[in-house]
Amino acid sequence: MELTRPLNNGRRIRVVEGDITRIPVDAMANAANAMLAGGGGVDGAIHRAGGPSLMEELDAMRASVAPLAAGGAVATGAGALPAKFVIHAVGPVWGGGEEGEPEELASCYRECLRLAEERECRSVSFPAISTGVYGYPKQKAAPVAIGAVLDFLSTEARSVEEVVFVLFGAEDFREYAALLGSALY
Repeated sequence: MELTRPLNNGRRIRVVEGDITRIPVDAMANAANAMLAGGGGVDGAIHRAGGPSLMEELDAMRASVAPLAAGGAVATGAGALPAKFVIHAVGPVWGGGEEGEPEELASCYRECLRLAEERECRSVSFPAISTGVYGYPKQKAAPVAIGAVLDFLSTEARSVEEVVFVLFGAEDFREYAALLGSALY
């Protein structure tokens, strides 16, 4: 399943149900942990598909950047993935929503897009950051993610032309697609 929403400025957002490691883009966002040490879920899938070079690059930078605060991101090459770069973003752990989680989550998306712009990327893919083991409710994460991306594409984007939310499962796809298709955005 797929939904595309063109924006007035020629940019577009797509929502796709699928495997983020198989979608060709210039930059692929990864839901990383603060120590940039690899993990399960999306992070594990990206590292498995990308190969050892991703972890080798993270190992080389870990001492100077880790632990990375929630909302922060760093970029590496993409190894064997169908991308030029992987941008490793640390999402917030859900604590009820009153501990700055929405701001930290929005920062993840903005920082990834900022790093993609620095690398002159035209396309960026995102998973649903923090909605797995970090426990951020999907129905609360989706409007934060879409809002941050729409704001960036409308006000700051120079090279980024397309953002693709790649969601694993029909439930996640429906949540993002419904919001993107609504009059609210």
